[in-house]
Amino acid sequence: MSQREDVPQGAVSWLDLWTSDVEGSRRFYNELFGWEAQDPSAEFGGYWMFTRDGVPIAGGMGDMGDMKADNTWKIYVASDDINDTVARGEGLGAQFFMPPMPVADMGIQTVFTDATGATLGAWQPLSFQGFSTMDEHGSPCWFELNARDFDAAVNFYVTVFGVGTKVMGDSDDFRYTTLVAGDHEVAGVLDASHRLPEGTQSHWVIYWQVDDIIEATQRASELGGAVMDGPFDSPFGLIATVADPSGAVFKLRSSPQG
Repeated sequence: MSQREDVPQGAVSWLDLWTSDVEGSRRFYNELFGWEAQDPSAEFGGYWMFTRDGVPIAGGMGDMGDMKADNTWKIYVASDDINDTVARGEGLGAQFFMPPMPVADMGIQTVFTDATGATLGAWQPLSFQGFSTMDEHGSPCWFELNARDFDAAVNFYVTVFGVGTKVMGDSDDFRYTTLVAGDHEVAGVLDASHRLPEGTQSHWVIYWQVDDIIEATQRASELGGAVMDGPFDSPFGLIATVADPSGAVFKLRSSPQG
């Protein structure tokens, strides 16, 4: 899948970066992925869009008054009824930072932590569905929850967003389930209870597709980022973990050859 016309409930619809270095982050991702950072919007507190080939691919935001940016990427999951999403989430222990809030005529959003403590948002689309390109250079290709409580995580997304599941691994060494929406596997949940360092919360990770991961990791380093892991081979291609100059972590993937 490279282009999508609509985004089913339970699929990731949007991504944004909360950064302490607005100009540095705009420059880094422009040069790493070939994006174009649009002008910040005064109407929306300085929020801006990154575009790829003229089409929105992600967003960005700096400090919000006394709320200092934590230098993380955040996913937004599509919801057909955001009030229902909130009610179901609260029933399973989600903590919402704000009530559902309209964003002009584009959609309605909220931000919360799930039952395992991972931060994300929900987005009920109106005129704006979210990003439309996947699995191409400079676009997202996968989303993965590193969960401290695997069973609670899977139950949360099944109950709150109505997704299906597909078990990929169920051993102590590798416990992994994919979430299914609209006949597509849209994200994965990894049992990270023995992998996360002490004090590290459950969290979502974004994978970005690149044509050449060796070139991309070298470029990330040249631009002031850090290659934290890899590239290493996997059944799904070459994968590397990278942090941007402000410390926001993401993964890069290039497709397997042959």
